[in-house]
Amino acid sequence: MPKNPVKHQCSFCKRIIDVRDQYDMPIYDPNTGFAICKDCVREINRFLDEHDASVSSEERTSFRMQLDDVLEKTRPHLIKGYLDSYIIKQDRAKKILAVAVYNHYKRMKYGYEKEGEETEIEKSNVIMLGPSGCGKTALLSHLSKLLDVPFAVTDASSLTEVGFVGADVEVAVRNLYYAADKDVERAEHGIIYLDEFDKIARKSGANNSITADPGHEGVQQALLKMLEGSVVEFTARGQRKHPEAPTIKVDTKNILFIVGGAFVGIEKVISKRLKKGNVAIGFGAEVRGKDIEKEFDTLIHQVTPEDLMEYGIIPEIIGRLPVICTLETLDEDALLRILTEPINAPVRQYEKLLAMDGVELVFTEDARRRKEGDRAQDRRAQPQGHHRGGHARCDVRHPARDRPAPCHRDEGMHHGGRGPDRRGRSGGMRNFI
Repeated sequence: MPKNPVKHQCSFCKRIIDVRDQYDMPIYDPNTGFAICKDCVREINRFLDEHDASVSSEERTSFRMQLDDVLEKTRPHLIKGYLDSYIIKQDRAKKILAVAVYNHYKRMKYGYEKEGEETEIEKSNVIMLGPSGCGKTALLSHLSKLLDVPFAVTDASSLTEVGFVGADVEVAVRNLYYAADKDVERAEHGIIYLDEFDKIARKSGANNSITADPGHEGVQQALLKMLEGSVVEFTARGQRKHPEAPTIKVDTKNILFIVGGAFVGIEKVISKRLKKGNVAIGFGAEVRGKDIEKEFDTLIHQVTPEDLMEYGIIPEIIGRLPVICTLETLDEDALLRILTEPINAPVRQYEKLLAMDGVELVFTEDARRRKEGDRAQDRRAQPQGHHRGGHARCDVRHPARDRPAPCHRDEGMHHGGRGPDRRGRSGGMRNFI
């Protein structure tokens, strides 16, 4: 540090500054002589902070003004009616979700209008239980489209406790941030769905783990603050946190968290609590046969927080997931309805695809019923809202040079091997699919 200060003029305020060290003139270019003094730097920072606060306040105000419109279109009966056009059955789950979402946005409005009130409304996070393929993800996907909010799905089985190999829990918020096109304000009012949540149940069940459990109980512990509502900080590029990495902060206070999973075997926990089926052999044993699915549907609707604790979900997590939503299994009639009734039914999708090539695809009632009875009932492979092209192929053949005629698919195609019933002109034949 020089004994005698160097005098230099600030390019902003035009004052002559006594420069004793680099902090008196933080910005200085020796080639051009351009310089900014520390007082001007403070003023610039203050103006920037005021501008950021003003923009943030305007964004919050704009969302407050939109809340009335959002609440108007999220009335429970409107949500259920919308979901009915896409999802078959699951009426109980639709009603529970509709009320939970409506209450979530009412809570937001109360928080904005009653700031400083002693009474604070807690979040209505949801836990969904149902067998694989019953429509959990499809329900939430269509719900997010109705609400016009960002929606992100994260596989909970890939998460681990901080410090272990695997993804940290902040990856769920980061996925929502990217689903919102990197708009923090939109991300802070979105929906996060943690799938396969039953896979992070602690291995010791209701008992405390005596060894490290980073992929199960450790993940649940790490999720507590996030579910309750806190500022989550994550790196923009997905790398591990370190002092040099730029970070993004997202407040989860108004994010609706929905966790779900198949929870395989939880019906046994419920049955044990209800004292049903506890006799395994002998004259008093309960006979279980074709009605096993009906029994599952009856039991799953009677699940309690105590059953979830017995399964391996820690009490702190259950307290932050106050809404329990259960889904039933799908019978053959429901699977058949899924093929044709929803707006985006698989049959309608294939009719549109083939219509682009001039082929009219027609499924008879017997063909549809046989297809679902023989295949989908056995596989249970994501019937709600999904379809797999390889499993829905139709051996469509049409003339190579002439305009193709309608293709009729009937029951006989499932048993032997004859091709679709076509009524068209003769000509060269080629495989279409």
